[in-house]
Amino acid sequence: MIKVLSFDVDGTLVDGRFADMFWNDGVPKLYAEKVGLSFDEAKDYLQGRYDEIGDCDLRWYLPEYWFAELGIDKNPKELVMEYACEIDVFPEVPEVLRKLSEKYMLVASSNAPRIFLEESIKGLCEYFKHTFSSTTDFGLVKKLPEFYHTLFEVLHIEPSELVHVGDHFEFDYNVPSQAGVKSFFLDRKNKGNRGHVLRDLSELEGRL
Repeated sequence: MIKVLSFDVDGTLVDGRFADMFWNDGVPKLYAEKVGLSFDEAKDYLQGRYDEIGDCDLRWYLPEYWFAELGIDKNPKELVMEYACEIDVFPEVPEVLRKLSEKYMLVASSNAPRIFLEESIKGLCEYFKHTFSSTTDFGLVKKLPEFYHTLFEVLHIEPSELVHVGDHFEFDYNVPSQAGVKSFFLDRKNKGNRGHVLRDLSELEGRL
């Protein structure tokens, strides 16, 4: 019996523009101002630094690390708030969550740092019982099997009682499926028919 529905956030509930603007517009502007570079020079430099660390390193995800490393004298939360206007919830999401929350416990499960996660779902938080950040809460750079096993423990459920939905085929479909979780791959761009595919979240209720 399904008890809990877990939703990825970026690309699933909201588009990815918010985080992209933070890293590729906001941070370069602050760094350019600090060291006297043009915006484009600062952006190119930071892209090299981001690539040097790489997304397999926990530090890559953490605004606090980058602000300290770059000597930016500003609270990352302030920059998050400046770009919060870029958060765009997909049209069907509020009504889908409202209906599903009447039948199931809903949780938000993301690899985004909590500083992004909480702002991204601020307008949807009434529907979620719990939020989980793999990077902030568990020190995991991706939603690996350990992430889903921790959800079982925290929520006091069996794998068969959880359903997960997300837009990353590996970490939102393959990995949870291997952990015994019924999973759906959200393919908003209609790229193919791999696995349990949804085109948008309005299809989910009929597939449970």
